[in-house]
Amino acid sequence: MSIKPVAIVTGASRGIGRGIALELARTHTVIGTYRGRRDAAESLQAECGADILQCDIGSPADRAALIAYAVDKYGRIDLLVNNAGIAPRERKDILEASEEIFDEVLDTNLKGPYFLTQLAARQMITQGSGRVVFVTSISAYTASIMRGEYCVSKAGLSMAVQLWAARLAPHNVQVFEVRPGIIRTDMIEKVKDAYEEKAKNGLLPQNRLGDPADVAKPIRAIADGLIDYGTGTVINADGGFHLRIL
Repeated sequence: MSIKPVAIVTGASRGIGRGIALELARTHTVIGTYRGRRDAAESLQAECGADILQCDIGSPADRAALIAYAVDKYGRIDLLVNNAGIAPRERKDILEASEEIFDEVLDTNLKGPYFLTQLAARQMITQGSGRVVFVTSISAYTASIMRGEYCVSKAGLSMAVQLWAARLAPHNVQVFEVRPGIIRTDMIEKVKDAYEEKAKNGLLPQNRLGDPADVAKPIRAIADGLIDYGTGTVINADGGFHLRIL
């Protein structure tokens, strides 16, 4: 059993997930999942003491094992951060993209978090409280025709927030969406310089790309219960990208 509140952060070994895990580890027992890069996960563990567990969020068996591990070892789940996500292996125009890659992206980015939340929510209802965060993307509403799978997955995830918030509100389980913009991670490494230039030239009102800590900070507010009366809230962490400026 854990004296600290227990947080699961999926995809915690790198990028945004790592930033979230590092922030939460100051106050929570963190279970950080990883899929392939054990070295990165072990580095996280060494840095902040997080418990690490290999888990493919797209796998029903792995999702069930993750929740069972958390409950068996720590007795509860206070916070689930659905962060794990992948970009398509091939960036192709939607006229040419394959069903295989579409299914691969949606299994990890949408179906996985949706049903992981179902499992975690059952435990949270049993214990009488809990919080769930879905890390989505500006791609939930921004059309990128070279990675349609990713956009569809994030748009679906945004609706999942509303569904779970409505369903779980009577059970003292709050659900939130944190919507990152262009964040400096491995996912954008190949196009980072182009994005940096666009940010400076007006794409982002705040004139800079984000860092993982910019996403972790609103999750800190959620973890601390500062916006519990706002279940279903969408928090933009995007440097003002969502603004419509005339």
